Amino acid sequence: MHDVRHDQLTDWLAEKHKSNQVTLQPLTGDAGFRRYFRFQLNEQSFIAVDSPTQYCNNKAFVQMSKRLVQADILQPEIFYHDNEKGFFCLMDLGDILLADVLSPDTVIEYYQRAIDLLPVIAMLPQENLPHYDADFVRMELDIFTQWLLKEHLDITLSPEERQSLATCFDCLIDNVLAQPQVVMHRDFHSRNLMCYQQQLAVIDFQDAVIGPVTYDVVSLLRDCYVKWSDDVVEQALKYFIAHYGKQLTGENISTAQWRRWFDLMGIQRHVKAAGIFARLKHRDGKPSYVKDIPLTLHYIVDVCQHYPELASLKQLVIDKVLPLVEHKEAK
Repeated sequence: MHDVRHDQLTDWLAEKHKSNQVTLQPLTGDAGFRRYFRFQLNEQSFIAVDSPTQYCNNKAFVQMSKRLVQADILQPEIFYHDNEKGFFCLMDLGDILLADVLSPDTVIEYYQRAIDLLPVIAMLPQENLPHYDADFVRMELDIFTQWLLKEHLDITLSPEERQSLATCFDCLIDNVLAQPQVVMHRDFHSRNLMCYQQQLAVIDFQDAVIGPVTYDVVSLLRDCYVKWSDDVVEQALKYFIAHYGKQLTGENISTAQWRRWFDLMGIQRHVKAAGIFARLKHRDGKPSYVKDIPLTLHYIVDVCQHYPELASLKQLVIDKVLPLVEHKEAK
């Protein structure tokens, strides 16, 4: 089928650059609806983005880009954009993701450098940013029930199971609301950080919101795509608390409180992520993400065992969810 938007994007770039030599090379996309291309002109490389306005929050991307520039955080500079068309021409930051360079020997150094960005992001201007409030969080948690349990695994919960799960979700929501609220990236992990000329660059920041202080650090340390040892996570979390805990909260929070905030925040994020990975397959036609579901479920089980109030969530995952997921994987 003819790709009309590809032609429109090429024509738009040709007009902007006053050149008929624009040839787009497709790049691997992300979990969203945006498409990325690389092109060269006059020995300079650029990234073109097709970001359809009906699916993508382009105004938020432009707004956050300006705030990151003002805060001196490296990100893909916008050379040209057309909000109505949903087209962007961006700085080319290369191909090296943080995920590509992490190893047992480098992970602590890189994670500390990534953590150093978090207080800068947290203190960005909050105007016009949505709040990660109870309704927002509940909507995300419901993705787990609708898309992983029902659509992907065909699990029907009994009334008692539904009530127990709702109680666990209430606990996770309370944890979100109890924390100091800051600007958060909302997808701060090793695939959304790039290595460019000895610096870390931030990408995919258009979904930023005002929310809990531990959200971004748990996204990084308990990454949905890669698992590190408890020692690595502990060391990096201690670095975050020691260097930025008081700066971000204005008070001395106990280590035990930080740990609870962090752990429950991670469970909430992984419950949501498991549902989103299933939705990507069944709604969006992107089946490759289902291979990442088991890691999110193992995170949930591992952490829930330290919190008796989440025992029913842990048992649901152990008894019903994981066996079906692993059976599907084995096929």
